[in-house]
Amino acid sequence: MNNNKILPAKDIGNSQGDSSTLDRRQLLKAGALGSLLLAGASRVYGASDEYPLASTRSGKIRGTSQQGIKVFRGIPYGGDTAKTRFAPASPELPWEGVRDALDYGAAAPQRGKEEPTAEDCLFLNVWTPALRDGKRRPILVYIHGGGYDNGSGSSGLYDGTNLCLRGDLVVITLNHRLNAFGYLYLAQLEARALGSREFAASGNVGQWDLIQALQWVKQHAAEFGGDADNITLFGQSGGGAKIASLMATPAAAGLFHRVFTMSGQQVTAAGPRAATQRAQLLLDTLKLSPKQLAQLKTLPMEAIIAATQDTKDPSRIENNRLYFGPVLDNHLLHQHPFYPEAPAQSRRIPMVIGNTKDETRAFLGGDPKNHNLSWEELPARLELSQYSDVNPQVVIDTYRQLYPHYTPSQVFFAATTAGRSWPGAIQEAEARARQGAPAYVYQFDWGSPLDDGKWGAFHSIDIAMVFDTIHHPQARTGTSPAAQKVADQMSEALIAFARTGNPNHKGIPRWKPYSLEKRETLVVNEKSQLVNDPRGGERKLYAQVPFVQRGTF
Repeated sequence: MNNNKILPAKDIGNSQGDSSTLDRRQLLKAGALGSLLLAGASRVYGASDEYPLASTRSGKIRGTSQQGIKVFRGIPYGGDTAKTRFAPASPELPWEGVRDALDYGAAAPQRGKEEPTAEDCLFLNVWTPALRDGKRRPILVYIHGGGYDNGSGSSGLYDGTNLCLRGDLVVITLNHRLNAFGYLYLAQLEARALGSREFAASGNVGQWDLIQALQWVKQHAAEFGGDADNITLFGQSGGGAKIASLMATPAAAGLFHRVFTMSGQQVTAAGPRAATQRAQLLLDTLKLSPKQLAQLKTLPMEAIIAATQDTKDPSRIENNRLYFGPVLDNHLLHQHPFYPEAPAQSRRIPMVIGNTKDETRAFLGGDPKNHNLSWEELPARLELSQYSDVNPQVVIDTYRQLYPHYTPSQVFFAATTAGRSWPGAIQEAEARARQGAPAYVYQFDWGSPLDDGKWGAFHSIDIAMVFDTIHHPQARTGTSPAAQKVADQMSEALIAFARTGNPNHKGIPRWKPYSLEKRETLVVNEKSQLVNDPRGGERKLYAQVPFVQRGTF
């Protein structure tokens, strides 16, 4: 692959639109272990002939070794969810002998995924410097993006080798149920039509999967050289949103101790009325009545996936397909994650909240027209593409005052970024500040140099930076010394945060927690700076209207 050619934005998981992650199997070279060997990336993807053995609650597993890091892929943490569709998963079945953990397990059912998908998808992957040595290393658990609709933990961008080498810690990625299989809320339809509660948990089984995975991690921490009392969740886009929801989930209490979120926030969940409305629309597409809910358990998974894609969402801000996400079901989730305040149960959990300066260039930058807009064309484009309901001409006038040198296209990308998910990140930071809980906020400004810089600091650019996987073709960062310098800053901040709950290290200026008085924000660039209230004018503009989380209504 050509590292100088940028890949389409849909190839990176995101929470704003359809996306898929390039399958790692497309990048595999022939070899006994199927190890990833990429030109120019041997420091990450080399392999040895070692086959380390580990013990799990269900049996022994055999992994591989990669630059001295022990790697186990495709470890089951739950049973085949085809047998528990729309319900919490059963435990994984035990096995005899030694099970190979050499390749990733199937991703959750979804459209457009080039790697294998199946309802038997509850797998996780572990990178660790050592087994059973009693060192109690920090454990980093990554929750993938793709909204609540698609993605997996198997992308080469998420390879944990470099983090392990840098920080002497344990890295884990995982798969869980998505879209209708993970978040179709059937409880109210079932209660009204059938008077039963078989599907009481259906609206959040994807979150139940995450809880089951974290219980597995805690149980096996010592086996993989980690500390069960020092588990950091980190995730980008939908991954960050899932983490925010877990922060307000009583069943997840005690399963993690720090959170590092990247362009992913969840202020409110879907209300039960809205979630029920979406479930009814899906039933209508499938030509089923609520009295026929039992048939959903036996339909081919492909039929359900097709129906979710073919059903238009009633919300103005969705992308013409049905939205799925966590539901305020009073079963798993009893309160909105960050409304009206930050969750009390997570008050003592340190948090990082980050966004990129040019988020929407990942979604809207593929249209050449958006890079060559006139002032006359801009109002209609803004009306179509910004989520916040602000008069487009007021937006344009404000941006021309704030940034007189901006072109119409620069205003377009800046305003659509500020008017989509960014206000949710601000609300989370403000809620934490009011609570007196530590929140470290960053704004990622360093822009990709590829394609003459047209993508800027796009949504997901910070993934490769925190994993230090900029040599991977999907990173879209280039491999310049400047890119590596930014990766050094971000990955070291993550490692410091996992160790101490404080992201400060010698490679960045002193990073202070966010306060309502100063709004301290680390602006990440080749030379990062701590700035008070960056983009304050934009923040005030969009604070004039309520922020509405996707799927709430």
